[in-house]
Parts: sequence; structure tokens; C-alpha cells
Amino acid sequence: MERYNRTAHEIDYRIFGEEMQCVEIELDPQETAIAESGAFMMMDDGIQMETIFGDGSRQQGGGILGKLMSAGKRLLTGESLFMTAFTNTGGGKRKVYFAAPYAGKVITLDLSRHAGKIICQKDAFLCAAKGVSIGIEFQRRLGTGLFGGEGFIMQKLEGDGFAFCHAGGYVIERNLLPGEMLKVDTGCIVAFESSVNYDIQFVGGIKNTIFGGEGLFFATLRGPGRVWIQSLPVSRLASRILQYGTVNRKEEGGILGPLGNLLDGDGR
Repeated sequence: MERYNRTAHEIDYRIFGEEMQCVEIELDPQETAIAESGAFMMMDDGIQMETIFGDGSRQQGGGILGKLMSAGKRLLTGESLFMTAFTNTGGGKRKVYFAAPYAGKVITLDLSRHAGKIICQKDAFLCAAKGVSIGIEFQRRLGTGLFGGEGFIMQKLEGDGFAFCHAGGYVIERNLLPGEMLKVDTGCIVAFESSVNYDIQFVGGIKNTIFGGEGLFFATLRGPGRVWIQSLPVSRLASRILQYGTVNRKEEGGILGPLGNLLDGDGR
């Protein structure tokens, strides 16, 4: 792993698993990793866990006002006021593990290789090295703000350390050339570099609008820059589960309904 004089803590890491992945972060003495509340899986003895306001980055303002502003911004992205810091207070190397919240992939982002900034969906961030700043990114265009749906308020990751994001299903990484445009479902965007232009485009067509079932707007990503796209947004997964749980099965109204339920173990 390439080393140089970073301002963020220089962590080592490994990713385990296929569909349900977790991140192993190896901390040298006094190194710290930060994570969203609920991402913690396990850690070695000698690591101290501390709940902090905001992200604990060195970029945030000093004093209680700076901490409150940093933490308050997180409320706008639907996250908790607090994050958790894990610091190796012992001698020698120690390991801490963070687990993905649902089936999908963990994306490793070395911010030093992405101009120091990545914009991501508001629920994508999993964990990072201390020194990475987690803030908010408003979409400035009126149309994007009104019709962008899940992409209206996004997170921004800034710094020169490693950050880890989580996405649902399979993740496709594309490197867009200058002027090259990709049309994406708004919920399928995971992250993109700050050089990528993000906007909203109307699908168009009467049949598409009324019967398409894919929403009225595309998200458009125009290069240059890298983008990460997920195949299964958690909102889509939750919607399908909710639909399955609240709609009566087709056979329930017929004479074979009780028999079918008995055979598949749902007979009561």
C-alpha cells in the first residue's frame, strides 16, 4: 500500500465476504477509525470506543460551536448526531471490524486518489480513517432539488484518507470521459467524484410517464470522473418486501389456498 505524508490516519484494511461483507481495519498505536452508529462488529482488546459529536475530523471548527455545527449537518442527511471513534490505546497493532447493514458490496475509496472529495448517497458511508470529514452536499439546481428524490441531499467525504461506503447488490464502477453522460435511476447512484456533473432529466413520453413504472426522472451523470452504481438500492428492496408482506397471495381466495399454505409451512 502506497504511503506518504497524509493528514488522515494511515490505516491498513481487509475486506471479507461476498454478499454480506465486513471491513477489518488494523490500527497502529494511537490510530483511530470512525464509523456510523450501528456499524461496529467486533474489536481486539486494547481498542477504546468513544462516542463523539460529528465526525471528529481535524477540518471541523474548534470549540463546542464547531462540533455542534458538524453534528447538526448530519441530521439533514438522516444520520445520527453522533459517530463512534475506535482508538488503539495499547501497544502493537489492534484490529476492529465493521459490518455492512444489508447484502451488497463495500467500496474502498482512497480520497487522495479522487481529488480529496467524493459525493455519495446519504446512507452509503460505513467507516473511515480519522481525519476524513463527513459533511453534506446540496444539489444546487432547482430541478434537481425538487425532483431528485434520494439524491437531493447527499453526503460528501473530504480529506486524504481511506473511507468505506456500502452499496446494495452488485456495484459497477464507470470512468466517464469528458462530456460522456450516463442516465441512472436516482436510487442507484452510490458515489461519484466531484468533477462529475449531477443533474435530473425528465423521462418524457406519455406512455413512459403513465405506464413506465420507472419514475418520471433520470439522474444524469456527466464526465469526466468516476461513478459507482448499485444494482439494488435499499429503498427498492424495502419497497418490495413491504409489497410482498401487505398484498394477499393470489391463491388465498381459492380452495387451494389453505392447502398451499400448509404445504409451504405457513398453515396455522
